[in-house]
Amino acid sequence: MPLDDIVRLRRARDTMDRDYAEPLDVPALARVALMSPGHFSRSFRAAFGETPYSYLMTRRIERAKALLRRGDLSVTEVCFAVGCTSLGSFSTRFTELVGESPSAYRARDHEDGAAIPACLAKMYLRPIRNGEAKPGPRS
Repeated sequence: MPLDDIVRLRRARDTMDRDYAEPLDVPALARVALMSPGHFSRSFRAAFGETPYSYLMTRRIERAKALLRRGDLSVTEVCFAVGCTSLGSFSTRFTELVGESPSAYRARDHEDGAAIPACLAKMYLRPIRNGEAKPGPRS
């Protein structure tokens, strides 16, 4: 892959990292990368090992976990705060990546992780991509 394509793909990935709560879609991200939507999607997957949508949703779920740990927002408020427009899709994706529902995650005690430095917490609390989370107990 040409170096200039990598630079443009990183620019789009940085946009997702920074503006995850904005309404981003493949055509908008492709414009950031100065590529056609099809070429952008194929190139992004080749470079980063996942689709742009999957990467964006992982960023959104990562931020949602932090907001839910705070405990001062409802699951619905968190859903919209991270840029998701459907509570059902948000809850389904959250459960796939985290292994428990947003409500269960919010209700759980998170005090054990309070003393962990942020740089380490980010490594260990990062959502697992591609449905690799172990399913939690059903209620």
